[in-house]
Parts: sequence; structure tokens; C-alpha cells
Amino acid sequence: MNLKTQSADSSRRKFLGQCCGAVSATGMLSAMAQLRLMGAVANSGNGPVSAAASASIPSDYKALVCLFLAGGNDGNSLIVPSDTAGYQAYATGRGALALPRASLLAVKPKTSDGHDYGFHPVLSELQTLFNQGHVAVLANVGTLVVPTTRAQFVAKSVPLPLQLYSHSDQQVEWQSSVPDKPFSTGWGGRLADLTNAFNANGAVSMSVTLDGQNAFQIGQNVVQFAVNPAGAIVVNGAGTGASLAGIRSKALNDLMSSPQGNLFDAAFGGMNRVAISNSEIIAGYLTGTPPFTTAFPTSNLGQQLRTIARLIAAGPQLGLKRQVFFARMGGYDLHGGQIDGSNPLLGAHANLLRDVSLSLGAFYNATVELGCADQVTTFTASDFGRAFTCNGDGSDHGWGGHHFIVGGAVRGGDVYGRMPEWRVDGPDDTGLGRWIPTTSVDEYSATLARWFGVSPTDLPVVLPNIGRFAKPNLGFLA
Repeated sequence: MNLKTQSADSSRRKFLGQCCGAVSATGMLSAMAQLRLMGAVANSGNGPVSAAASASIPSDYKALVCLFLAGGNDGNSLIVPSDTAGYQAYATGRGALALPRASLLAVKPKTSDGHDYGFHPVLSELQTLFNQGHVAVLANVGTLVVPTTRAQFVAKSVPLPLQLYSHSDQQVEWQSSVPDKPFSTGWGGRLADLTNAFNANGAVSMSVTLDGQNAFQIGQNVVQFAVNPAGAIVVNGAGTGASLAGIRSKALNDLMSSPQGNLFDAAFGGMNRVAISNSEIIAGYLTGTPPFTTAFPTSNLGQQLRTIARLIAAGPQLGLKRQVFFARMGGYDLHGGQIDGSNPLLGAHANLLRDVSLSLGAFYNATVELGCADQVTTFTASDFGRAFTCNGDGSDHGWGGHHFIVGGAVRGGDVYGRMPEWRVDGPDDTGLGRWIPTTSVDEYSATLARWFGVSPTDLPVVLPNIGRFAKPNLGFLA
């Protein structure tokens, strides 16, 4: 693709950088995001524009949806070897966490590694989509600075990701795809900066978050825009005309539009003015009956994905041919309570996975209804995987984990990457039942970015470390 470049204001960058340097390390991410957002809006001339007339989704439209499983999802219970030898090794290592072999939902990957596999028994919707070719599994993926073997890990002969087992650090590293440097921007933000040229409307952001601010969507030019699972966030008590609410709204708008001598005052006013305008535009599209009949779960995740489906349907009216969405689901830090006592089929993890399966199944069905299943790709991510070994009724922080990719363009029905050898102290283990990733987050992200429209030449702009890894295209997307 051809880039539309925008020259950066180096003095503004320097000023914002100095301001960020004054805050504590724990507040750095939030401060950087807020300052970049304020600076971008303060220097932007964008205002509300009329919606496009066409209501149909164009053939060159694409949406990328990141579903972040916060807390560190245990991928060792997503997909399990079900052949005799594979299951025996799995059950020996997993202990009380081992799912009963007879309970597994059978899946037969197109490419065999010598093992049979089954999904967790609560993942029936994802099993169906896998068998239909709309879901792929990416095995043992995680943050890597460079490709790393067990021998190199033990010898400490290669650099490792910073703060490897820390929730906050690994969330940022997964979402930035830069595990060896301080955080600056997310790979979803860099992706949006690079592909925003596809969009005709600069007034409404192509990056929408359904669960507050995140590192993934922080870019230099495109600002993430927050909505909640119920729809657009609007100002309470706003109105129009001569009503009290209308007078109140006009006064607020006049106040925010008044000239300000201070950069932060001007940025604050501009940011809120544009945010209110965008909220009003989006609220207009989300009011009324959804453009599909698919029923979504009433859970928070189900409603996040329902709103994303509605925003995808509104994309053409908003003048957008590219959209990046972020949804998040917490609760995966299950050191305890992962299973219900002696029953590995019940417990907190099974409840979470059931919600994921129901919600992703409904979301895929909604994209089919909208006629854009081939144009929407959803992928899961998480802080890290969890340890293979059991600590009683839970599992501790791990490293590599397994993830789902869902969509009509997915070359599904297969497992990509390489499964670990299901053995503690085996060739893929650090020695604590933590898998050393055999696929990097960079390769995972690059495959998604290529599908989204990034050329091989521009790939390092989105993923600066991709040149260190052998497979910038893992092949799970058409």
C-alpha cells in the first residue's frame, strides 16, 4: 500500500516526552497515552462530517478484532492431545488439572503432527467452527526477543523479554510486540497509523476500544476511541434547542471552544469537543434495532462483541474501510479455583471459556448475517500462558500459550506453529512447566497485519522486530 505520511512536530514530541519523564514508572503507560491523545486532538482540525450514503459493506472493507484474555489464559486446557500416548503424557504432567479424555470435543487438524486432539468440552461453538474451517489454533506463541531454545534459555545466551512473568509488563509487550524496549506505541496503533489512508472519514477513529484504554491501540496519529458494551458514551443531560439540556450543551461547547493560552487547556477542550461529536455520530448509528438477528450472550464479553458487530455494520456510513477493535475479558489469573475441587470440568476457567465460545460463536454468526464474515478476523491474545503443572486447583504464570483465530478468511480446521512436547523438563520447558514459545508474537501479529493490507516492505513499520524471525506469514489467513 502507499502511505499517507504526516510530519511529526518534534518540539511537541519533545515536550510531551519531558512531561512523561516526570511521572512514575507505574503511571507511564497511562500518562503517555493521555498526553499523546491530547496532543493529537489539539493539533487536529478534524470535525464531524456527514455519513456516507452507502449502507452496504464494500468488498475491500476489513476489520481486525483483538480479544484480550487478561490475567494469563491457560492454553493447556484449550486444546489437549487425545491419542493414547499423547494423552498419557498430558495427564501425567497436568495432574488434577487434566481434563478427562472422554470429555474432549474431537477435532482433526488438517496437518498431522502425529497426535489427535480435542477441545475443552465447553468450547462446542468453537469446535463446530473449527470443523467447518472458520477457526484455526496457533500453538505455543509468546513474547520473544529472538528465537530461543531451551539450551539458550538455560545458558542465558540470548536476551529474554523484559519482566518475563509480570502481568503488566507482558500485557504491554503482547500488545506492543516490542518486548525488549520501553513502551512507546502498540502494534495495533502502528497498524492504524499505516492503514488509515484507506478511510475516507478522519472525524471518527478507526480504532475503537470496548474496554477502556489499552496499549494495543496507542499510535502516533490515530487515537483510540472508547465506547462501552451498551454503545456510545454520551454526556449526561445533553440536549438541543431551547430546552434546559440544550442550553447546557451549548454552554459546554462554547466553553470548550473558547481560545486558551495554555497547551493543556486547549488540548483538554479540543479532546472533549471531538469526543462528544464522535459519540453523537456513533450513538446515532447504534440507536434502534441491530442490523442482524443473531442473539448474543448477555455477558460483558457478549455485549462487547455485539457492539463491535454493530459498529462494523456502520463502518461504510462512517466512511471507514478499515477498523481495529479491542475487547477485553478478565479473570484468567487462576492460581486457585481454576477447577472446582476434584472436578476439572467445572470451575472458574470452564466458566470463562464457555463465555468465550458462546460469544465468539455469536459474533461469527453476526458477520455471516452482515455478509462480511470473510472481511472480519478475530484473534485472541493474553499476558502469557500458564504453567503445565498443577499447584493444587490452579496453575502459575507461564510463557507460551495457544490461541484462536476466527473468521471467514481464516484457513481453519488446522493447528499452526508447533505444539510443545507435553513433558516437564522436556525440550520446550524452562524447567517449571513453562513452555518456551516456538512462535513469536511478532510472527502472529505480522500474519494478521499482512491480511489487513500491510505490504511486506511496510511490515517493519508495524513490527520493528519481525526481521529477527523466520516466518512473517504463518499461513493461517487467506
